[in-house]
Amino acid sequence: MTHTSLASWLSYIESQHPSEIELGLDRGAKVLDRLNLSRPKHKVITVAGTNGKGSTCAMLTQYLCAQGYSVGTYTSPHFLVFNERVALNNTPCDDDILCRAFEVIEAARGDIPLTYFEFSTLAALWIFEESCLDYWVLEVGLGGRLDSVNMVDTDVAVVTSISLDHVDWLGDNLDVIAREKTGIARKDKLLISGVVNPPITIAETALEIGAYLKQKGEDFSFISDSDICTWSWSGHGQSFSNLPMPSLPLQNAATVIAVLVYMGLDPKQDDLVSLFHTAELTGRFQKVSSAPDVFIDVAHNPEAAIELAYRIEDLSKSPIAVCGMLKDKDISRVVEHLASSFSDWYCCDLSGPRGAKAEEIIDNVLRNSPNLSQCVSVFDSVQAAFSAALVKAKKEQRSIIVFGSFITVSDYLALSQ
Repeated sequence: MTHTSLASWLSYIESQHPSEIELGLDRGAKVLDRLNLSRPKHKVITVAGTNGKGSTCAMLTQYLCAQGYSVGTYTSPHFLVFNERVALNNTPCDDDILCRAFEVIEAARGDIPLTYFEFSTLAALWIFEESCLDYWVLEVGLGGRLDSVNMVDTDVAVVTSISLDHVDWLGDNLDVIAREKTGIARKDKLLISGVVNPPITIAETALEIGAYLKQKGEDFSFISDSDICTWSWSGHGQSFSNLPMPSLPLQNAATVIAVLVYMGLDPKQDDLVSLFHTAELTGRFQKVSSAPDVFIDVAHNPEAAIELAYRIEDLSKSPIAVCGMLKDKDISRVVEHLASSFSDWYCCDLSGPRGAKAEEIIDNVLRNSPNLSQCVSVFDSVQAAFSAALVKAKKEQRSIIVFGSFITVSDYLALSQ
């Protein structure tokens, strides 16, 4: 089947499987085998974790590109356009190459039904092979062991963090979730764990697989000095000090250094300093506007909320929240960590079957901070909530933080398009 535009292809692949999510490798692996793709010149790096996948992929990609390597990066979800998911040398692919990739996958799959994510993953892998790259950096979409990215045998598996999320798919306890995410590892290959207080199942799974596990807190460590805004890293007989605080989460930066060191890339102090001065990623406490300052953050689970609360502490005044969430997220615990961080909460409904109502967020805010009863407002859209917050922010010279979901941040970004 031929489609004349990327939009047409995306509409088509959305319709090719009855389920949005169906974990499993069999369908995709059959198509991958038919494609007979060759691997990158150097290594495949696969990144899993509850939080920190995107920032870890971004920093690895930006470091490798700065060293002159060619890199294909596959991430999800996207904010504004699908092209963001498939990047060559940190630049999103254009419509033409994506359409060509979808044509190839459609021809190869025959009567095998593929989910949207499987179709997308196979298209990205085909593009990467066609581009003859040095490295592939692949972000797991959901879980690890049964995620379609795991069709590809990785050379370096990375697990960034473990916390409760997607419990309907991955399990309702940390041991089970850790086992699922560690399932991306391979025999005789590196497994880098950046997990703080790691469940024992990470080590158990690594042993069962036969992977070479290197863990934060055991094989490498980092220390921050907030007084002078620097940090240091040590491990594998190497150490780096006086590193600048990155705009992305510090614990993920520490994991990135571990990946580079244990891969044998011998990172240099000056190169790491440059990376952490410049590394950025859309939607991770990203400042997108001034007067008033506006930040966007995709924090949507308790662990990410803790990181956001930490970032807010550096602001001179309590900011205004523009918050929209999905009802299958742990709204109560996210709000518990953030309720007192904001002067006002401007909460909005998110559309679609998964969208939570603003009233549910407000109820949780008031449960944790009853004193905010005069500082909460309900809106039917991100646009309406942000417009109202903007008036107050200008009047009181406060910052605005738009957060709660990729959808919330995407809706905000679409306002300026």
